[in-house]
Amino acid sequence: MTSGRGPRWPIEEARGEIQQRSYMAPRGVPRWLLKKAPHDLSRRFQKASHRGPRWHLVDVPKASPIPLIVRSLAATSCFSTMKQRAHMDGDVIIAGFFPLYALATYPSNNDASAHEEFKLCIFKNYQFVLALIFAIEEINKTHDLLQNLTLGFDICNVQFGISEAFKNPFICLFGKIPNYSCMSNSKSIAVLTGPSGLTSAQIGTLLDLYMFPQLTFGPFDHALSDHNKFPALYQMASKDTSIATAMVSLLLHFSWNWVGLLTLQDDNGLWILHELKEEMAKNRVCVAFELAIPNYSLSLKVMALYNQINKSSANVLIIYGDNESLLDLMICIEQYLIKGKVCIMNSQWDLTTKRTYFMLGSSLVPLIFSHHHPDVSGFTDFLKAVNPSKHPEDFFLARLWFLSFNCSDSESDCIIWEKCPHDASLDWLPGHIFDMTMSGHSYNIYNAVYAVAQALHEILLHQTEAQTMGNGKQTMSSPVELHPFLKNIQFQNPAGDQVILDDKRKLEAQYDIVNIWTFPEGLDLEVQIGKFSPYAPHGHQLSLSENMVEWAIETTEPAHSVCSESCGPGFRKSPQEEKAVCCFDCTPCSENEIANDTDMEQCLKCPDHQYSNTERNQCLPRAANFLDYGEPLGMALVFMALSLSTLTAVVLGVFVKHHNTPIVKANNQALSYILLISLIFCFLCSLLFIGPPNTVTCFLQQTTFGVVFTVALSTILAKTVTVVLAFKATSPGRRMRWLLLSGAPNFIIPICTLIQVTLCGLWLGTSPPFIDTDAHSEHGHLIILCNKGSLTAFYCVLGYLGSLALASFTVAFLARNLPDTFNEAKFLTFSMLVFCSVWLTFLPVYHSSKGKVMVAVEVFSILASSTGLLVCIFAPKCYIILIRPDKNLLHGFQDKTWTSRNKPS
Repeated sequence: MTSGRGPRWPIEEARGEIQQRSYMAPRGVPRWLLKKAPHDLSRRFQKASHRGPRWHLVDVPKASPIPLIVRSLAATSCFSTMKQRAHMDGDVIIAGFFPLYALATYPSNNDASAHEEFKLCIFKNYQFVLALIFAIEEINKTHDLLQNLTLGFDICNVQFGISEAFKNPFICLFGKIPNYSCMSNSKSIAVLTGPSGLTSAQIGTLLDLYMFPQLTFGPFDHALSDHNKFPALYQMASKDTSIATAMVSLLLHFSWNWVGLLTLQDDNGLWILHELKEEMAKNRVCVAFELAIPNYSLSLKVMALYNQINKSSANVLIIYGDNESLLDLMICIEQYLIKGKVCIMNSQWDLTTKRTYFMLGSSLVPLIFSHHHPDVSGFTDFLKAVNPSKHPEDFFLARLWFLSFNCSDSESDCIIWEKCPHDASLDWLPGHIFDMTMSGHSYNIYNAVYAVAQALHEILLHQTEAQTMGNGKQTMSSPVELHPFLKNIQFQNPAGDQVILDDKRKLEAQYDIVNIWTFPEGLDLEVQIGKFSPYAPHGHQLSLSENMVEWAIETTEPAHSVCSESCGPGFRKSPQEEKAVCCFDCTPCSENEIANDTDMEQCLKCPDHQYSNTERNQCLPRAANFLDYGEPLGMALVFMALSLSTLTAVVLGVFVKHHNTPIVKANNQALSYILLISLIFCFLCSLLFIGPPNTVTCFLQQTTFGVVFTVALSTILAKTVTVVLAFKATSPGRRMRWLLLSGAPNFIIPICTLIQVTLCGLWLGTSPPFIDTDAHSEHGHLIILCNKGSLTAFYCVLGYLGSLALASFTVAFLARNLPDTFNEAKFLTFSMLVFCSVWLTFLPVYHSSKGKVMVAVEVFSILASSTGLLVCIFAPKCYIILIRPDKNLLHGFQDKTWTSRNKPS
C-alpha cells in the first residue's frame, strides 16, 4: 500500500511526464519516476511493491529547479484583505493552533561556490487543517452525532519556539486578548494544539486559567501528563508504554547487545532512559554509553562528546526525543560526528527539513518507530477534491494554491485564479510539499474532533429535557462542562480504533518500523520494514522483513554491534572484570563438558554413559568396556592363570607320584597336598576378574580370593609350626613331641579359614559388591566393573591375609637355623617375604589405577603372590625329586643329624 507519492519537478514538467509514459509502474509509484531514476532505483521500487511491505515515498529534488520560491504576497490585494486563518462557522467552534508552514534552507544549484540560498515555504503540515475539516464535515453529515448542532472551526498558524506568536492565535480565538467577558461570548468549545509539546505547554498555561479544554495531537509527552499543572489538557496520542520493549526486540532480532543511548534531558528523556535500561538488563543488552543532552545545548554537548561517541565500538544508537529537538541533534550527528551507525528512533520527522542530512550514500541507517494507525476511509478522495472555492475562508489553502500552481494574481479575490489549471489538485504536489496519506498527527486530530463531538453529544443528551432554545437547537453554556465527559470518554472511531483520553486507561500503541532509502537527485523513500504489536503472543510481537532494510553504503549485511564476539559451540563465556556482562572472554569447555550453542554461560556436563567430542560441542555414547578375554591384556592374564594352575597341578602330580620319598614325607605330606590344591584355586580365582561382570562374579571375586588365600596361608603357617615342632620334639623332656603327634597343627587351617569365612559373610550381608561403571578412566569408554561395596570389609580381608602372612613369616624366620636337610623353613620365610612384598606393592599401585587397569593390577597381584609361594616352596623340592634324586635319601639326613649331635664341643 502506498502511503506517499513520488517527486514532482516543476508542476508542468511532472504532468507532462505522466501523460507521456504509457508503461505500467509498480503500484503507487509514478510512472515517470522510473524513467528519471537509475536502474537500481527502479529495481528497488519493484522489490518494495511486489514483496508486500508498505512503502512511503517522500523526496526532495536535489538538483532540480526549486518549485516553490517564495514570492511577495504583499502586492496581491486578495491576500492583503484575507485574515490569516482558516475558518468555517458553526453552532460551536473547534479552534486549532497549528504550525502550518516553516522556512527551510536549500543550497542553490546556480552557483555552488557562492552558497546562495532560497527560502521555501513548506506546507507539509497543512494536512492538519484538512484532517480537522474532514472530521468536522464527516460529523456534520452523520445522523448519529449532534443531530441539531453543527461544528465549525477556526485555525491559526503558530510558529514553534516564538512565544510572541501566541498573541494572534488568541485574538483569532477570542477576538481580543482573552478575559472572562469575551470568553462567554465565544463559540469556541475546545482547542487543538501540537505537535510540539513545548508549544502545547505554553498555550496550555494560559488556557488552564479558564479551564478551557485543550487537546494535543503530538506525541505523548510526560511533562503534559501532570494534571495538577495542566488540568484542562488531554493528550490524544497513545502512551509509549511498550516502546522500550519494541526497540529491545529489534536489538535482539539483529543480535545487537552493545548500544549507545541518546536522550534529551527532560521528563520524556528520563522516563525512556529508565525504561530502556530496565528492558535491556532483562535481555542482557548492555549500554555502551548514555547521554542525556539539554535542549538548549544540543550541538555543543554532542561535539564535546565526540570521542566517546565516535570511538565507541557500539554501532547502534537509540535516539529518543521530540521532532524539533531530534532534528537539531541529527544535524550534528550526520554532518559532523558519527559514521556507520544505525539510529533507532521514536519519531518520524518531517523528512523535508532534514533532507540534506540524509543524503545519497549516507552512512547512517535510520530505523524509525512510528505509531500504527488504520486507514481512514474517504480521506484521500477528500484531499483530491479540495480547492479554494470550497473553502473560501481558508487563507492557507489559497496561499498554497497560489504558490503551487503558478496562478496569476487576482485583484478581486483569492478563490478564482486566472491561468490556474481548472483540474488542479493537491494530488499533483510532490510528496515533500504535501503528503496525500494521513499522517499520525493528522489521525490524532481526527480522533480529537470526534472526542469533542462525542463529549458534546453526551452533554446534549443530558440536557434534552432540561434546556432548549427558541430555534429548536441546544447549546453549551460553558466549555468547562466538557471536562467530566472528556475525562471518561471511550468510543470507537469510524476507522475501528478505540479512543480513550484518560491516561491511565489508554491502550498501548502499536508501531510501524520504517527505514529510509536514499537515492540520487535527493530522493528519499520511506519503507515500512516491519511492525511491533504488544498484543501479539510473546515471541511473535515483532515481525520484520529484513531483506527490505537498506544498510550503510556499500554493504548489504546488517550492522554489527557487540562488545565481545560470540562464543561458538565448545566455549563458554567468562566475564571480564569490571566490565558489562556483554563483555566477556571465551573459555573452552572442560573434558566431558560441552557447549552446543553460542554464548553459553556454563558448559553442560555429559551423562555418565556419554562423553564429549574433541570439539566439545556434542556428547557421544560411550562404548561399554571391561577386562575382556579377547583383548591382549585379558588374554595374557588368562594364559598366565591357566599355565600356572596347570604347573601347580603338575607339581601336585609329582608329589603324589613320589609320596613315599623322604622329602615329600618330611614336612607333612598332607599339608603339601592342601597347599598345592589351594594354590591351584588361587590361580583359577583370578579368572573371576576377567570377562563381563555380573552379580555372581561380583559376589565371588573377593570372597573366593580371600578364602582360598586364607587356606594357602594358614597351610603355610601350619607347615611352619610343624617344622618347629618336629625339631623341638627331638629334644629330651620336651612336650612338643606330644603336640606334634596329636596333630595340633592341622587345626590351624580350619580355624583360620573359619575366621575368614565369617568376615566374608559379614561383608556380603552388610555391603556386598555390585556391578558399577567407570566413565572417567578411559576417554570415550564406559568401564564396567565390580564395585567392592565396602572398602572397609575389603581391607579387613586383606588385613587378615596380611596377618597370616606375617605370622607365617615370623615363625619361619625363627626356624631358619634348624638343620638344613629337608628343612623348608628358609623356603617358607622367603616365600612369605615375596608374598608380603607383592601385596605391599599392590596397595599404592591399586589406588593409583583406574578402570580395567585396577582390575588387572589385582589379578596380577594374585598371580604373582601365588607364583611366589609355588616357586619358593616347591621349586627346591621338585629339583631334588626330579634332578637330584640322590639327595632324596633318609640316611643322608640321619648321618648329618648324628654328626651334629656327636661333634666335639
